Amino acid sequence: MTKFDDIYGLAADNHGLITSLEARSIGVSNNELVQYARRGSLERVGQGVYRLSRHVPTEADPYAIAVALVGEGAFLYGEAVIALLGLAPTTPGRMRVATARRVRRTLPDYVEVVPVHKGDPVVRYEGVPCQRVDDAIRAERGRMPDDRLAAAARAGRAKGYITRKAFDRLVEDLGGDVG
Repeated sequence: MTKFDDIYGLAADNHGLITSLEARSIGVSNNELVQYARRGSLERVGQGVYRLSRHVPTEADPYAIAVALVGEGAFLYGEAVIALLGLAPTTPGRMRVATARRVRRTLPDYVEVVPVHKGDPVVRYEGVPCQRVDDAIRAERGRMPDDRLAAAARAGRAKGYITRKAFDRLVEDLGGDVG
């Protein structure tokens, strides 16, 4: 098996993405990643993030890319989670990505880093690390209209992203306007 086969194995399960940190974990250096990009096997998406050239895009790819660009331990936050799952009408101008680490790298304008505490619960939706849906809805209180938050809560419950107990707490937190 070649090194590119190892890269492909990791990237295929991650929206076609591989970070330089992940590559190092399988014995692929940064120089080798650059060489694969020059040959056309990989595309450089951003600092330390590459995508398979022959990857078939999905709707979740932009969200996965935003998280990968922020770095290890990052996850989608707030409205970006609601948008990823299609729980309510939303068009986030910026994707909010949370991390407990300091981010020094230059990020695209559409990525907004949100500082959070280590240990915040993280789940995977559509293969992308995310804030839990009920927490994402709470995080958008005051940023999104209440009727959209209520719609997101109902849709999240109907699609199984929110448990009955978490939904009841969310209704209480939102002032009973979810119904």
